[in-house]
Amino acid sequence: MEPSDLHGIPFKNGGLVEWSVPSLLPDSKRHGEQGILFLDEITSAPPTVSAAAYQLILDRRLGDYIVPEGWVIFAAGNRQGDRGVTYSMPAPLANRFSHFALDVNLDDWVAWAYENNIDERIIGFLRYRPEHLFEFDAKHNPVAFPSPRTWEFVHRALNKFGTDLSLFRQAASACVGEVAGVEITTFVEHMANLPDLNAIINGESVSIPKELDLQYAICAALAGRAIGVKGTDHAEKVWGNILNFAKNFPQKELGVMLVSDMQHAIGGDIFTISEFSDWVNKIADVMFD
Repeated sequence: MEPSDLHGIPFKNGGLVEWSVPSLLPDSKRHGEQGILFLDEITSAPPTVSAAAYQLILDRRLGDYIVPEGWVIFAAGNRQGDRGVTYSMPAPLANRFSHFALDVNLDDWVAWAYENNIDERIIGFLRYRPEHLFEFDAKHNPVAFPSPRTWEFVHRALNKFGTDLSLFRQAASACVGEVAGVEITTFVEHMANLPDLNAIINGESVSIPKELDLQYAICAALAGRAIGVKGTDHAEKVWGNILNFAKNFPQKELGVMLVSDMQHAIGGDIFTISEFSDWVNKIADVMFD
């Protein structure tokens, strides 16, 4: 932005100069009585622009313009150490904010991934290797590295090149780097050894594979199937069969992870199923949130 994008453009009114109010600023009639004014990438703004925001942020006004009472102001930006295009935040601007450092959270990303139809194989992989969700070393200044954003890129690559793993490996490495790209490709390749998921959701007896990566993949796939049947007539039957299967994991924590992902996506409906009580009794010695 230019400073005038916030202050508005000056115009002559008789013998005076006044400032037009930018349309992007909150207006009760146009935008509603309540909302959030979000100033994104604020540390990328040149000092002349950030200085124009001083009065807006602290006093909630710019000249004659006043931020509506029901609106709050948030801002976000990269840290200087992140090697983003940043300026040092001027002390007067920094002093106008309360500062919170945010970190990525796998459970949050998984919930978002299910809601946005991210391929279950990618979700299963990151459950299996959570350290790959976000890996950034500013000292090495990598071109491609794993992040919540670039794993969505991998999802698109998998949709396009999933039938040719050689091409997929190259595309995935271009998105998240060579190490994570090779690992997700190997993980996807192992998915051919998954048991019959349809048999599981139909309540048939299915053996759990010994390989830990396949167990994580099963959990992700079954959570996706559980979400997919939400709102159908046979949803509770499918959920019950998945809950019965979740009791059988050698590591009970995997069953907890599967049911937790289901609950986050499905909601309280899962608590009303009789199989849920059976599952809770089976894993009662495992503490979970």
